[in-house]
Amino acid sequence: MGLIHGVRDLSARLLLAMLAVVLVGGVTAWLVVVGIGPAVFRSHITGMGGFEADLALHAEEAFRTATMLSLAVALIAALVASVGISLVLSRRIKRSLAPVTAAAGRVAGGDYGSRIPTVSLGTEFNDLSRAFNAMATDLGRIEATRTRILGDLAHEMRTPITTIGAYLEAIADGVQDADPATLTMLGDQVIRLARLSEDISTVTTAEEGRLTMHWQRLSVAEIVTDAVAQAQAQYTSRSVTLTATLTAAANDAFVQGDRDRIGQVFTNLLDNAIRHTLPGGEVELSAAAAATTVTISVCDWGDGIPPDQVSHVFERFYRVDASRDRAHGGSGIGLAIAKSITEAHHGSIRADSPGVGRGATFTIALPLTS
Repeated sequence: MGLIHGVRDLSARLLLAMLAVVLVGGVTAWLVVVGIGPAVFRSHITGMGGFEADLALHAEEAFRTATMLSLAVALIAALVASVGISLVLSRRIKRSLAPVTAAAGRVAGGDYGSRIPTVSLGTEFNDLSRAFNAMATDLGRIEATRTRILGDLAHEMRTPITTIGAYLEAIADGVQDADPATLTMLGDQVIRLARLSEDISTVTTAEEGRLTMHWQRLSVAEIVTDAVAQAQAQYTSRSVTLTATLTAAANDAFVQGDRDRIGQVFTNLLDNAIRHTLPGGEVELSAAAAATTVTISVCDWGDGIPPDQVSHVFERFYRVDASRDRAHGGSGIGLAIAKSITEAHHGSIRADSPGVGRGATFTIALPLTS
């Protein structure tokens, strides 16, 4: 309703503006006709010679009368035109903005699929339509993300919270001793919840486009070297070999990105690879550059992924082997975080696997920079 009242105010203001223009024009024309026109006319008549005073006076009066009559007709026509144009424009604006009012009401009611068509009232109104539709799209995406997050959190938090609650109740009833093993188990569940909370915050921020990025020119060789250095201790402790290979082009290549965020991507990918690789196995980190793109791959020869599940591995909380991942402490959203951060860098990520027991390869493609 506020928008409709605003349209009515706009109509009144538009009419008043046109009337003011007509009034100023009329007063100016009247002053010219009364104060300047007759004097100029008299000067021309006198300059011609041969006119008597009475005749010149009558001619001047005739000029004044004709001019005033013409001015009055012109002012009346301008007044009618201004009122008519004001009414037409106000009605057109009202019809064009009515869908905006209705759509705004629906969005306020939670219907984020509402859209308004582009109105043919100029660039400003078209910009308004596009901005409104973009806002509705963003609100719908954010609401959908939050809804999924709430559902996922409820599912993921149920097990650790139930475990903690059951043990605490058993300890309180004297059924279970608060021995070091029990306290360690409870501490692990708390750590798992803390990790889950941090991962959820990261992936939600990334999917909503609010991820803080510190852009800089990064060497592909340094990205690979840093990723290997950070993961090496973990791989050594698990007796898994981690190797890195770069083509000559990749060794000299650069990308634009956030060093910490890119590092987080490869930390997650290498962590995922080692969780699915048995001791004595091998994981390879390789990079190659083409004309405009660099591809960096993490390849393992571990558990592999069933063909029908490859397309789902980047979904939050999706696990190919849920029980195995839980046992190794994965939150189930490491790959989702990797995907979100990669896309925030205008890149892409894909997963490939020949099948169960034949390993998997995760490949990131990033645009090169000079």
